[in-house]
Amino acid sequence: MRFTISQRFFFDAAHTLKREIEVEGSRRVHGHTYHAEVWLAGERDPATGMVIDLGLLRRRLEEVRERLDHHLLDDVPGLHPPTLENLCVFIAQALPDLQGSLARVRVWREALGDSCTVEF
Repeated sequence: MRFTISQRFFFDAAHTLKREIEVEGSRRVHGHTYHAEVWLAGERDPATGMVIDLGLLRRRLEEVRERLDHHLLDDVPGLHPPTLENLCVFIAQALPDLQGSLARVRVWREALGDSCTVEF
């Protein structure tokens, strides 16, 4: 059997964005509350009964969160431009030790209804 588990986290951050519509507001520094969810898929370890210890996953996601929370995303190395798509990739790449079981990353802004998901 193959199982999929997930863990969510959120972060508050500011950014600017060069766009063709909503230009003025996007180019000014502005912020959002972002939500992210990471899914891992795999077999259960026979000894533990888990795909991964969720405590370990929470620890790894807290490390990612610290790189994003209360930062200007424009200045985060490896994240440019700070789009939802690039945030999904950034989060995935920040978890190199989990690449073998990484199934999906989703980033969304609840207040705006925007969402992006990348699947592996």
